Amino acid sequence: MPMISPDEAWRRIEAQLAPLPEVEVPRRQATGRVLARPLAARVDVPGADVSAMDGYALAGLAGNIRPVAATIVAGDPPGFALPPGAAVRIMTGAPVPAAADRVVPVELTERGGGREVVTFLPAAEAGRAGDHIRRRGEVLRTGDPLLPALTRLTPGALALLATHGYAEVPIHRIPEVAVLATGDEVVPPETEPAPGQLRDSHTDFLLAAGASLGLGFTPLGIAPDRTPELAALVRRGLEADVLLLCGGVSAGEFDLVEGVLADLGCRVLFDAVAIQPGKPLVFAVREADASRAAGRRTLVFGLPGNPASVMVSFWLFVRPALRRLCGLPDGFWHGALRGTLAAPLPGAGPRDRFLPAEAATRAGEVIVTPFPPKGSHDLAAFARGTALVRVRAGAAPASAGERCEILPLVPGLE
Repeated sequence: MPMISPDEAWRRIEAQLAPLPEVEVPRRQATGRVLARPLAARVDVPGADVSAMDGYALAGLAGNIRPVAATIVAGDPPGFALPPGAAVRIMTGAPVPAAADRVVPVELTERGGGREVVTFLPAAEAGRAGDHIRRRGEVLRTGDPLLPALTRLTPGALALLATHGYAEVPIHRIPEVAVLATGDEVVPPETEPAPGQLRDSHTDFLLAAGASLGLGFTPLGIAPDRTPELAALVRRGLEADVLLLCGGVSAGEFDLVEGVLADLGCRVLFDAVAIQPGKPLVFAVREADASRAAGRRTLVFGLPGNPASVMVSFWLFVRPALRRLCGLPDGFWHGALRGTLAAPLPGAGPRDRFLPAEAATRAGEVIVTPFPPKGSHDLAAFARGTALVRVRAGAAPASAGERCEILPLVPGLE
């Protein structure tokens, strides 16, 4: 297949994306998820006419002295009958008697008011009917729209649902993601590598990256460069919504991933993207069939084998795809910012180049310090990065003080 631009790669990925079907989850497990359908108010807010202040509820303000007929506090039932010519001592949130037309704050009474008789200060005479009363349903009426579909369930949104009695919340199901590293030379991190071997860093990166999105990825281990063993593990991974493969996607004799995917019924949509690092990126789709759950298909990302390539490919393409499956808006280079270089930035050849960088906000400006790596194997440089800085294809080197474009990788700069 020919190499394609990163924008074209995203268009082909995006065409395969739609929010996953609805599931109901307990409200307290829905933080950060996305509503699958609109929800309506189940109660009036407020549920009755209530006081917005601590003070005295009364009808009109003829005369500055009134007997106090009762004290009403928040949580008392509505329906108290206000005697003519009297006032009631009332607390914030307490139901206002039907006959009362205003609440006078306690600050406008002599010596903070009284329990048997209240004397109003002259300043209270400037008040009007309706003062300091929150009317029933002035915020929401039962049946009013509460939250629209595709709302991100923030702590505030969940608090709102709690007040309307939603114990279960309809969200878009979060994707099941499987992770499979490949390569005869790759061993688990807890293993002492023999000469020529190296520890697996890809799985730890991807599990942590998934956790940062609120997703739990399933590690499938390390597949050797032998077709039967690789195919068996890939077949397991294809039961997930998304399979992330690391390595085995170049053109070498032991790069077996594309052949295995084809044998297992996957359709490859591209296998090379004009980015550095990350050029040999494979994206494939396995459609649902009778042996799988209705409507379930798998998106497959065959990530290149070098650490920097895995990271860049994930941040540019996999992360936004996963967010889209959850119902969130995202895309290639979505959320990019402009910044100012604190150090020189190398140029780029015929492909867009993505370098790790530290990005921080100082005096309202995003300051970017690039960490030019020694190659796509330079995990140490990428481990320091809090952003990706993009160098467009053919761009000349840039000096400190020039402008640049970055994609934040951690919260805080958005």
